[in-house]
Amino acid sequence: MATQAIMNSMNDDPRRLRVLIHRATELASLHSVPSVLVGLRAREGDLLFPEFVDYLQATLRVEDAIFRMTRERVVLHVADVDRTQTEDVLRRLISDFNEQYPSTADAEFEVRCVEIKPGLGDLSVKDVLTDLFTAPLYH
Repeated sequence: MATQAIMNSMNDDPRRLRVLIHRATELASLHSVPSVLVGLRAREGDLLFPEFVDYLQATLRVEDAIFRMTRERVVLHVADVDRTQTEDVLRRLISDFNEQYPSTADAEFEVRCVEIKPGLGDLSVKDVLTDLFTAPLYH
C-alpha cells in the first residue's frame, strides 16, 4: 500500500499534460519560435530511468518542463529550440549522466521528438502521445 502511494506521487496529474502541450503550441505561435516535445521511454523496470529523469529536472532550463507519465515514460517540453538542437542536448545529457553516475551498463532510453512549429495550432494529447510512444521500444 505504501509502495503504491509512492509510485502514484511519482506520476504527474494527467491534466498537466494538456497544459504542457498547449503551452508548447502557444509559445511557438506567439513568439514564432519552435519548441520540441520529447517522449522518453525506458524498458519496464529500468532502475536508471527515474534517476535520469531527476537528473534532467535538475539540469534543464526553467522554461523547459517534464511530465512524468509512468516510472518508465516521460514527456519533456524543450522551449525555443528545434528538433536537431534538442536531440544534441539530449545526447549530451545522457552522456553526461553516464559519466557522472557510472553503473554496470550505460543508460539507454528511447527518445522520440515532435517539433512544434509556429502556426501548427492546438494539438490533442492523444495525437502527441501517439507520435511520441507508438513505435516499438528498441526495434
